[in-house]
Amino acid sequence: MKTRITELIGIRYPILQGGMAWVASHPLAIAVSKAGGLGVIAGGSAPADVIEKEIDALRQATDAPFGLNIMLLSPFAKDLVQLAIDKKVPVVTTGAGNPAPFIEDMKAAGIKVIPVVPSVALAVRMQRYGADAVVFEGTEAGGHIGELTTMAALPQVVDAVDIPVVAAGGIADARGLAAAFCLGAQGVQMGTRLLATEEVRLHPNYVDRVLKAKDRDAIVSGRSTGHPVRALKNRFQLHYIEREKQGASTEELEALGAGRLRAAVVDGDVENGSVMAGQVAGLVKEVLPVAQIFEDMVAGAETVLAAAQTKWDV
Repeated sequence: MKTRITELIGIRYPILQGGMAWVASHPLAIAVSKAGGLGVIAGGSAPADVIEKEIDALRQATDAPFGLNIMLLSPFAKDLVQLAIDKKVPVVTTGAGNPAPFIEDMKAAGIKVIPVVPSVALAVRMQRYGADAVVFEGTEAGGHIGELTTMAALPQVVDAVDIPVVAAGGIADARGLAAAFCLGAQGVQMGTRLLATEEVRLHPNYVDRVLKAKDRDAIVSGRSTGHPVRALKNRFQLHYIEREKQGASTEELEALGAGRLRAAVVDGDVENGSVMAGQVAGLVKEVLPVAQIFEDMVAGAETVLAAAQTKWDV
């Protein structure tokens, strides 16, 4: 399958892996890249020496293209940009901040720069700064989110920029991939579906919680702080939302949320930790190898699009 995204970054399938903190480590990124997508190592708030080991481990396993996600609010963001340049990382995706000060240097080093954006205005701005493509992430996604939905905003982003657009938020199967193409995307980014894979390093309790999720389980907290987060409903999420309603300060809420993602991902505390996942968690019903998920999605999308054409031809 060829699209502008596959041609841009040299991958077989137009599928990028989301840079999920505490989850997107080298084992998952290796599996995604070997399966023909773009595996991504999450920089998170980790220092450069930790991420360098992740990059080295990935390169020992495959020579396929991969990416590094840099969270620009991280105190180590500048170090990670320099690491990406020094290690000749093929692709950098960015979030939680403005990558403009770093784009020129990264592109000069041959890096493809793909910021994650929540709106048309930011997509246009990233194109102006020199981004090679953008990921538009709808509010259906897990983790830190914007307010616009994928269905409504994705075609607006596509119409507003000339660079390739990747769709994210609410995509977990062949139907989602086909829909993204119909809305003008050149590829998709997935996170939630990849939480239930054979290759991911994730506590079994977390995976089990995703597999049992229903359509209304992925709820949003943190709106009062200006940094909303979507995660599966549990004791922590409900308590956090209740404290928001009671008028808790931003400082108190930040303290309340500290370490909660690690508690769920590493320790398996899925009641008192933050089980970040998107609204498509309700579609995830079994643990599969990454390669099978991708093959099923691509073949299935072709079937979905062919069936849609048949309906129109009647």
